[in-house]
Amino acid sequence: MHTKRILIVTLLVLGELLVADSTRGAGPVQTAHKFNKEGNPPLDYLVYLPPEYEHKAGWPLILFLHGAGEKGNDIERVKDDGLPEMLEKGKTLPFVVVSPQCRPDSSWNSQLKVLSALLDEIAAKYKVDQDRIYLTGLSMGGFGTWALAASAPDRFAAIIPICGGGDPDAVERLKHVPIWAFHGAKDDVVPIARTQALVDALTKAHGNVKFTVYPELRHDSWTVTYGNPEVYKWLLEHKRVPREKKDGASPEPAR
Repeated sequence: MHTKRILIVTLLVLGELLVADSTRGAGPVQTAHKFNKEGNPPLDYLVYLPPEYEHKAGWPLILFLHGAGEKGNDIERVKDDGLPEMLEKGKTLPFVVVSPQCRPDSSWNSQLKVLSALLDEIAAKYKVDQDRIYLTGLSMGGFGTWALAASAPDRFAAIIPICGGGDPDAVERLKHVPIWAFHGAKDDVVPIARTQALVDALTKAHGNVKFTVYPELRHDSWTVTYGNPEVYKWLLEHKRVPREKKDGASPEPAR
């Protein structure tokens, strides 16, 4: 009788483990990779592929830039916040999502060259639609989003900087790029004035920008933003538009 009870308990435990394993394996997977091209410092990054990735070509791509808290040499830390955290918890998105990790002694604004080189490699390696590459980031990654877009203003179809900031004199280069900026009004880490200055400069330049302010939020304005389905719908409404068409005519927004 005692042996029978032990057998039953063992089978129950094994069944629970199998269920747990199948649950973990059923969700989307972010795989770790290393970018180590000559002339660029090494960069670790995560890649998320949509469930239907193998069945069609021309996928939109999101490049996600994390905040200062996820800097380091452990790529798993990138999953602690923002898009990688949501993907790790089971959210599915109709995008390829690439999430690099900033070196511990650096910032995204100091790694613009390597980020551009990483995008080149990703676009060549994966089934990416070159006209639907999007950029987003939070906090330090919000600063990086503004800076990377300004350094390559014809690369991105749309950008979403969250609680970041940048150089108001540089954003005129982005007046043709659809931009949706977010910030918490009570942010005590990065003052909302940092985003407001960029939005004002773009508005003055007749840029394609909109600004969502969360009246009661502090620094974490990314959780609600990345949890909003309208954000991804808005991204997919846009394709890359060059600053000037080859014939010299002013480009019209692509929908």
